[in-house]
Amino acid sequence: MSYPFSPEFREALTARCAAFPRIVHEGVDLKRAAVVITLVEADDGSGQTAFLLTRRAAQLRAHAGQWALPGGRCDPGETFERAALRELEEELGLTLPPENIMGVLDDYPTRSGYAITPIVAWLDDASHLRLNPQEVASAHRIRVDRICEGDAIQFETIPESASPVIRVRIGEHHIHAPTAALVYQFRELVADRITRVSGLEQPVFAWR
Repeated sequence: MSYPFSPEFREALTARCAAFPRIVHEGVDLKRAAVVITLVEADDGSGQTAFLLTRRAAQLRAHAGQWALPGGRCDPGETFERAALRELEEELGLTLPPENIMGVLDDYPTRSGYAITPIVAWLDDASHLRLNPQEVASAHRIRVDRICEGDAIQFETIPESASPVIRVRIGEHHIHAPTAALVYQFRELVADRITRVSGLEQPVFAWR
């Protein structure tokens, strides 16, 4: 399939986001966080749609060096949307207008004590991307059609859990949950399918 960075694809995906029956984590047992699946034009000249993925800085206290969507913990009284856009600017220097938010997917509870809310947004111009080296080691544009390939999503079993561990293969790299679970649900939405991911497991190294 082809997913060109075009007004037509944006309109179709916005409609799917608007119709998505989101599941909200209820309760106060988990801290709240938000991430943003930022749709931009691929940087390979293909004209395809991509999303921004980062590699966390090595000096961070938690989950250093792991792959992640831009995002972080919500401040007191802060909406998920505002938190996600604030983190995008802090990490990558990108300002995204609130009206470019297309929708919100399911909350994903993590082993480390968070409920992560993924925001889907469209950014016409990502040329001003500037990494914050305190938080981000590198940033990458991952083409949407790549995560829609048949072997991009992989599941495995581990002795520590009855739930399957999900990972996303991107080239020679493997992205693990929670990021993999959020990317998988987004992939399913692109394909016009509703797939729940809260029951998908993280690898043991991400539990802390």
